[in-house]
Amino acid sequence: MSGPILIAGAMGQVGRELSAATSAYGLHALTRTQLDITDPAQVEQVFDRYQPGIVINAAAYTQVDRAESESELAFAINRDGVANLGRACARLDIPLIHISTDYVFAGGKSGAYLEEDATGPAGIYGLSKLAGEVVLRKALERHFILRTSWVFSVNGANFVKTMLRLGREKAELGIVDDQHGCPTSARSIAGVLLLIADRYLRGGDIEWGTYHFCNQPETTWYDFASCIFQQAGGYDELKLRKISTAEYPTAAMRPKNSVLNCGKLHAKFGLAQGDWRDELQQVLDKLKI
Repeated sequence: MSGPILIAGAMGQVGRELSAATSAYGLHALTRTQLDITDPAQVEQVFDRYQPGIVINAAAYTQVDRAESESELAFAINRDGVANLGRACARLDIPLIHISTDYVFAGGKSGAYLEEDATGPAGIYGLSKLAGEVVLRKALERHFILRTSWVFSVNGANFVKTMLRLGREKAELGIVDDQHGCPTSARSIAGVLLLIADRYLRGGDIEWGTYHFCNQPETTWYDFASCIFQQAGGYDELKLRKISTAEYPTAAMRPKNSVLNCGKLHAKFGLAQGDWRDELQQVLDKLKI
């Protein structure tokens, strides 16, 4: 098994972490300008040029609220783009590793979601990501779908950076306390993706399919925010107030519970989830530089 690892979506949160990583097989991390996954002709041309051994798709439309008014764009990227990659991988007979989301679930379950649990997205973003999963399973037998949640990093727009900005601008913040999930660092997601890619390229056995990965433990947005300010320091005067989802209306509905059970990934690959508080501290330390 030869050929480099081709990465789509190099400028996203996970894409940037993948780009910064090292691999014995070489990485070609491409931006949307270099590889627009919604353009099937460009996808084919790029694949022919690089002759990858495996592909990681970190390209996605992730604007949850904006997706409600930009559904065509969301589906073009999250469904049609994935289909284009899947077909190109099938032509070259190579696998595709793809990132999906906890938002494919409705959020009504009391415990952590398993991979085989029924899906039921509440908004366009989740629907488009679920559609991407469906088309990939049809297009390519050797696929690895990794659902994850509440992604944060040094780069891009995310909850951690938003909280730090709002904490400097306001004296009091109302934070939703009735949505449960697991914050997950882009760095740790990238680590899982590269481990799978490297294992495959080294000839290791891969059980393809759908997996869950998130950091632990589960928390709420309020408790996540509290931890951000506590670990960052310098926000002693800031007041946080618990509010309900109903008190913070958004264009898109969020699942009340999107905690993911990661037991399958651990059982098949021995991968630990890691503590998001440790990952958070690394991000905060980098943001202070």
